[in-house]
Amino acid sequence: MNKSVYWLVNVLLETGYRYEEGDIVGTDAQLHHIRIEDGRIASVAFGELPEDGLPRRDAAGLLLLPAFREMHIHIDKTYYGGPWKAVRPANGVFGRIEEERELLPKLLPTAQQRAEKMLEMLLGFGSTHVRTHCNIDPVVGLRNMEAALRALDTYSGKLSHEVVAFPQHGLLRSDAVELVREAMRQGATHVGAVDPATVDGDIDRSLQTVMDIAIEADAGVDIHVHDGGDAGLATMRRVAELTEQAGWQGRVTVSHAFAFAGDAAAAAELAGRFAELGISITSTVPFGGLIMPLPMMHAKGVAIGLGNDSITDHWSPFGIGDCLEKAGRLAELYRFVDERSLAQSLGYITGGVTPLNAEGRRVWPAPGDAADVVLVQASCSAEAVARRAERKAVLFGGELVAGALEKR
Repeated sequence: MNKSVYWLVNVLLETGYRYEEGDIVGTDAQLHHIRIEDGRIASVAFGELPEDGLPRRDAAGLLLLPAFREMHIHIDKTYYGGPWKAVRPANGVFGRIEEERELLPKLLPTAQQRAEKMLEMLLGFGSTHVRTHCNIDPVVGLRNMEAALRALDTYSGKLSHEVVAFPQHGLLRSDAVELVREAMRQGATHVGAVDPATVDGDIDRSLQTVMDIAIEADAGVDIHVHDGGDAGLATMRRVAELTEQAGWQGRVTVSHAFAFAGDAAAAAELAGRFAELGISITSTVPFGGLIMPLPMMHAKGVAIGLGNDSITDHWSPFGIGDCLEKAGRLAELYRFVDERSLAQSLGYITGGVTPLNAEGRRVWPAPGDAADVVLVQASCSAEAVARRAERKAVLFGGELVAGALEKR
């Protein structure tokens, strides 16, 4: 494919909502043509194309969606690509940590290959941005991250990425502070931590250390907080305080954040605080005994991304790596059953980008947007989410990275 300039023709774009008696009953869409130049959308045309001699690729009426963003995954430790293996019983998080002491060295020889298989899977499902957490601990040192970085280098030009230096065994508990500092020098983009209250046993010292490393490295922060109740709320309130003190607004993420699924008033107050400071949340959309108040948090202005987290590893045997499936699960869980709610739920996996805004005006694609797109077999975004539409082609920077398009 000519990366400099070409036409992507016969692309289905949503143009607005269709109303009956004041209610949205559907989405209108029309075929358009998009000129892609140097990896970006240069223009969007309707009707006949000029005979300008530029190469053409035929989308054959497929619906164009923004590419997806996988915002929480662990590509460095997985059984994916190898023999099936279910989870062995363990005594909570500390039991899993003990299990990792023996397991991680055994997985290292194939870590890069398995990470590459996961990246190929994610691409096929339409994700062209990946934020991966990589174990940094005394057992494997930086070797898990090094394997993940090699895998990501294999996919250079096919997706963008962020890497979280993640002290799974506890930043303080496993004395991993200097290892995390070295990881930041070796290519990590975010400083991680896990449950400062229960794993590290010292909320303030753990979080202060995370923020100190982030400031030294001029890096983002992404902290796992599984703790619920008072411990989880205290942890996240301290995250907010340190974010404000450091001037780190817009650079901090709390993953899981299960304490939001407790006291409603406390959760609403904290959500407002997170929104003010630009602290984002990444969720796996848990269901069953724990239902996160994601709609409330979103309404308060908290940026929420979704991730698949574990993919068939020693923590969980589940996960297929499909962000659109996650968006569909979110819509089902929170009863987003109407056309607008379904369409807008796409924003949870695209960094907030949707073809139509809440009022039904087309806001994407537009000239200047990155040509990171997914072509799906659907009539509109709402159908794509509800039915987990088949991905037919994926473009990153205007280049075909998964699926196929016809030349014309």
